[in-house]
Amino acid sequence: MNVDGKHYRTIWLSETDERVVQIIDQRPLPHQFIIEDLTNVSEVARAIKDMHIRGAGLVGATAGYGMFIAALHAPQNSPIAFNAQLGEDAKILMATRPTAVNLEWAVKRQLAAMAEVDGFAKKIQVAKTTAQAIADEDAEFCRRIGEHGVSLIEQISQRKSGETVNILTHCNAGWLAFVDYGTATAPVYAAHDKGIPVHVWVDETRPRNQGARLTAWELGQHGVPHTVIADNVGGHLMQHGQVDLVITGTDRTLYTGDVANKIGTYLKALAAKDNDVPFYVGLPSSTFDWEKRDGIKEIPIEQRDATEVKYIAGAHEGDTKTVLLTPEDSPAVNYAFDVTPARLVTALITERGICEASEAGIMGLYPEKRS
Repeated sequence: MNVDGKHYRTIWLSETDERVVQIIDQRPLPHQFIIEDLTNVSEVARAIKDMHIRGAGLVGATAGYGMFIAALHAPQNSPIAFNAQLGEDAKILMATRPTAVNLEWAVKRQLAAMAEVDGFAKKIQVAKTTAQAIADEDAEFCRRIGEHGVSLIEQISQRKSGETVNILTHCNAGWLAFVDYGTATAPVYAAHDKGIPVHVWVDETRPRNQGARLTAWELGQHGVPHTVIADNVGGHLMQHGQVDLVITGTDRTLYTGDVANKIGTYLKALAAKDNDVPFYVGLPSSTFDWEKRDGIKEIPIEQRDATEVKYIAGAHEGDTKTVLLTPEDSPAVNYAFDVTPARLVTALITERGICEASEAGIMGLYPEKRS
């Protein structure tokens, strides 16, 4: 992804000190572009929990780099003390965002990789290479999602005789939610780059407005035509034939096809089903949960602080201001995710191809997971 013509990933090691992880702090976007340094596990955990970074793939990549930082700072007076500290730091990181399965996957991958080698220096080196591998894989898998998903947009473009293809997305499953390219946006970028006329309806995505702040900024940086809409407009647009397909991301998808994503995704899927609009979900294999079967009953749904619902932040005269929206004494609840049942999902777009949102469809692409 390019920002003002310069390519950036969302996370990387500092060029001047490889003990420092650098991220794009997403909180002040789109009004300020700030690069933040992470130097210890507490800073990494805070960056994940307080959403300096967010999005399934980027949460996993950040956790991977967090375990590299953990290895750097673990005591080297004995293997027992070193491993004990790694275990404690792993628990801290995994407790930050319970819904995104990539986080736990990345931490466990790091622990397993370090367990394969002896010696503190080797463990630290393995942690570094594993963190980089997680990030590189995330970017490559998202690129492939774009390659597979662009065919869906091409088919609609052909049916419309080259007229603009209108795509609706929810929250931000773009470059900022991953290491590069994104999932829901990867097919959009690929289509735009191929010269296919596309236009994106961008849900604002209350309460943190990731669509209005982040997706719109991303699309603008890439030159993709888009329009920001209030969350409840999508159904109206579908009723009037102004949406050709919906593409969202996901923070956890079960091998049975149930999809957990940002709150409000389920309602978009219902509207799409009622209006015969195809509803696609883009995800890398790291976002699959290979253990749980029933999304509504088994996926943990994060509840965030109610202040995110009651207050809103925006730019005012060159500064960021936070204002109260509700009566001060009115209580609020802040469920961060909901679950879209597999029956409402047209198909999943993965790095290995497109499949039905079903156990048979998913296992067809990932036969090694059948056990």
